[in-house]
Amino acid sequence: MKFYMKIYRVEREVIVAVCDEELHGRIFEEDEVRLEISKDFYGNELFSELEIVSALRGATIANLSGEKAVAIGIREGFIDRNIVLKVSGISHAQYARL
Repeated sequence: MKFYMKIYRVEREVIVAVCDEELHGRIFEEDEVRLEISKDFYGNELFSELEIVSALRGATIANLSGEKAVAIGIREGFIDRNIVLKVSGISHAQYARL
């Protein structure tokens, strides 16, 4: 199982964007909501689940798209399953560490 991931460092923040491999570059829409899983934002490099977990542990902000990416966030305690957004059946969640 592989994921696209990009890490941004902005001042004191470490922002981690992760998406399931098969969703990379796709757009999902439902009613007024649009979820764009852009290659620019999520990067062009594939990573393992272990690498994703390691990056999330160091993140102050994370953006997770896809069933598998969000499931990792839930399993590792970063995401509350009650706040997961679904757009056309695709899971999306964000968190910020205060």
